[in-house]
Amino acid sequence: MQVKTGFMRVALDLAKVSAAKMLDIPVGACVVFAGKTVSTAVNEAVLRCDPTAHAEILAISAASKKLATYNLRGATLYTTLEPCSMCAGAIINANITDVVFGAYNEKEGAAGSLIDLLRDYQTTFGNISVTGGVLEQECSELLSTFFEKLRNNC
Repeated sequence: MQVKTGFMRVALDLAKVSAAKMLDIPVGACVVFAGKTVSTAVNEAVLRCDPTAHAEILAISAASKKLATYNLRGATLYTTLEPCSMCAGAIINANITDVVFGAYNEKEGAAGSLIDLLRDYQTTFGNISVTGGVLEQECSELLSTFFEKLRNNC
């Protein structure tokens, strides 16, 4: 759990910076390959006016470019919020081996909360390992605080 916590801390720190600037929903993600961070990203959907600019999608895209491959087998994606179905689809298509997330997403989570695309044997043949709840309280509190500030500022 030590390594999972360390890389999740990277994603959480990114999300905290995003939250402080109130740029977008504070979700941070990083892709790790061979024990090293290959890419990092935060949500930029509002900033880019692009509904596909989730942290996970941006981190996967950056990792693919850096490694010059669309096949990220052997990589681990760390994200502060359980991936949605769009991000789960990108994870599946990128052949990411492991997903580690912080906060559960009861409304849109596609890694077990609402649906479980990542471990659906018909979809991925059970090749993706999923670990949820890593630094869950910190990740959840960051999101709750962000939305509370957003509501109070409107």
